[in-house]
Amino acid sequence: MELKLDPGTYDDYLSALMMEMMQTIHVKLVEAGLSDQQLEQTAAEIAFSISSIIDDNAAIEADGKEIKPYLMFQTDDNEVMHCGENSYLHEKVYEALKKQYEKK
Repeated sequence: MELKLDPGTYDDYLSALMMEMMQTIHVKLVEAGLSDQQLEQTAAEIAFSISSIIDDNAAIEADGKEIKPYLMFQTDDNEVMHCGENSYLHEKVYEALKKQYEKK
């Protein structure tokens, strides 16, 4: 496996991950009976909350030690892509929300 620093490609992968998360959240909220403004607002809140945890914006402990998530992406050609710092998935929420609910 090759560790590769490529912030541009990483940004593309981060956008794709957020879109997948937003679509999954949307489906589950529709299944739970939400619609319209309540659906969109709840989807945004869940996506932002989960992405903030992934981005290391929450204090997480295990066995008395502080632990910090570090998001990377593995490709089919055994590359592991990273951006050299913590992810910024929470910054992709609005873009995904706009695409999911077709706002202009």
